Amino acid sequence: MSRIGKQEIILSKQITADITKNVVTIKGPKGELQQTIADIIRVEQINNDNQEILLLHIEQNTKKARELHGLSRTLINNMVIGVRDGFTKDLEIRGVGYRSQMDGRNLILNVGYSHPVLIQAPEGINIKVESNTNIIISGINKELVGQTAAKIRAVRRPEPYKGKGIRYKNEVVKKKIGKAGK
Repeated sequence: MSRIGKQEIILSKQITADITKNVVTIKGPKGELQQTIADIIRVEQINNDNQEILLLHIEQNTKKARELHGLSRTLINNMVIGVRDGFTKDLEIRGVGYRSQMDGRNLILNVGYSHPVLIQAPEGINIKVESNTNIIISGINKELVGQTAAKIRAVRRPEPYKGKGIRYKNEVVKKKIGKAGK
């Protein structure tokens, strides 16, 4: 059995969970998220000492059920954290002349191409630009925040010789030594 899957998920006062068949809906102060859980995983809601607790149990002791046990628990826990606190990813742009700006809900990147690159923010994601080189992506869905950050980073990945490009904040890019001259 999964050690992560055995752990309980504690819901605070402002967060409510609704479980119907294999769909889990979490509502909180920042919004509402839904996740479909596999049929071989059962989600149980317990009211213990004025505190709501979610427990996950496997219906069959198969390899697939054990694999999905910890995953399902982590997905639901990320939903609880998302509707309570939200998630953020910070990106920074390095390079001479590289900059970014917002145009409504669209992010415009000037990162060395002959044209500016336009990226539309998905529904539920907020993108904020600080000082032309710092991009902050925030939202309640952890998967969507990470996917949006990866999509922006993929426009111009940091290159290993000069370190120019878009990188996550505090990301370490190993530098390579260039061609040796005479």
